[in-house]
Amino acid sequence: MQIAANNPNRKSWLNVADNCDFPIQNIPFGVFITKDDIITIGTRIGEFAIDLGAFHQLGYFDGIPLTDDMFMQDSLNDFISDGRKTWRLVRNRIAEVFEAENASLRDNLKHREVIIFDVNEVEMLLPIQVGDYTDFYSSKEHATNVGLMFRGADNALMPNWLHLPIGYHGRSSSVVVSGTKIRRPYGQTLPNGETQPVFGPSKALDMELETAFITTDVNNLGEQISIDEAHDYIFGMVLLNDWSARDIQKWEYVPLGPFLGKSFASSMSPWIITMDALEPFKCDGPKQDVALLPYLQQKTAKNSYDIKLQAAIETENGDLNLLTTSNFNYLYWSMSQQLTHHTSNGCNVRAGDLMGSGTISGPTKNSYGSMLELTWGGKEPITLKDGSTRTFFNDGDNVIIRGYCKNDKVRIGFGKCTGKIMPPMKPKQK
Repeated sequence: MQIAANNPNRKSWLNVADNCDFPIQNIPFGVFITKDDIITIGTRIGEFAIDLGAFHQLGYFDGIPLTDDMFMQDSLNDFISDGRKTWRLVRNRIAEVFEAENASLRDNLKHREVIIFDVNEVEMLLPIQVGDYTDFYSSKEHATNVGLMFRGADNALMPNWLHLPIGYHGRSSSVVVSGTKIRRPYGQTLPNGETQPVFGPSKALDMELETAFITTDVNNLGEQISIDEAHDYIFGMVLLNDWSARDIQKWEYVPLGPFLGKSFASSMSPWIITMDALEPFKCDGPKQDVALLPYLQQKTAKNSYDIKLQAAIETENGDLNLLTTSNFNYLYWSMSQQLTHHTSNGCNVRAGDLMGSGTISGPTKNSYGSMLELTWGGKEPITLKDGSTRTFFNDGDNVIIRGYCKNDKVRIGFGKCTGKIMPPMKPKQK
């Protein structure tokens, strides 16, 4: 089925500013509360949020087989579970109705009043009910940098890293939508030079510049999926900040890996950008260094996406300080390889599962995806516009991640993923 919604020449009768992340070619999906306190599934064009529940009730999806309540829910899970054919039909219809020459909704002021909202007048919610959350470790540059810091040049990459996508199962209950304030976590740490741990607020709160993909129903328990079909089960992508308390992580991670140093919060952007919308931005991924086992071998090098990423700190005085500029196409392991490996043991993956990329770092210091790397473990502090310095984040810092794709015809953006750091909540006393 043709992806008609991607027509780069299409214009909307809604006003869309130049270089907006959300032109009519994007048509992302999210969940929001309207000014009338109604929770609905919606999309966005320019600075307008579109209530797809009302859109459906008023007949604009006629001819597409959808349940009556498909868009009148508090998560996208059921819609995602319906599969690629439905996703494409729905995006194509939205694009058709909002095209400049289509008068069906454009000239119906009564319908417009209940379907279209100023995006600043709605409250964005977490778009999916996250059943499971897996975080991969797929940037060779990031893995090498961390290995250099903690193990030295001879053992920077572990022997298995070039043979399989490394990952761990994260905590889905603490995945929060962009804009949610982040409490500095308490935890157990081992101060430098000490032999006994202490308990207190983390002193090394860090970001991880990531993306994540969201799956539909992939397989039944015990089944595998092949590398050739994995892409068909990926609905779309979001920006992700997998917050990390490096001092807690350092003390706890041997032998079982990340735990409390990660599980306190992971922030995701509210609009899911479909893989269909990202199709024009496919590109070659990095050349893989070793011959892979057959189940991970891809038939094409064009298995990545040219997604430009950046992270910044907004300080309490309002200054915006750019920290890093990276790109999704630095990732060594593709999303199809990640998903194929995830199911290779028969693990069942369901609609609404979230798969983080892992920190995305590039080859130069200004493209590193974490403060751990940018300050090289705290040894090289960053000076901000107001003269203050950071090795890790302070209370009051607002961390902002952005991402977009752009060619000579269209820009498809993710919006932003933000989280302001708040002082720790004091633990309850005995």
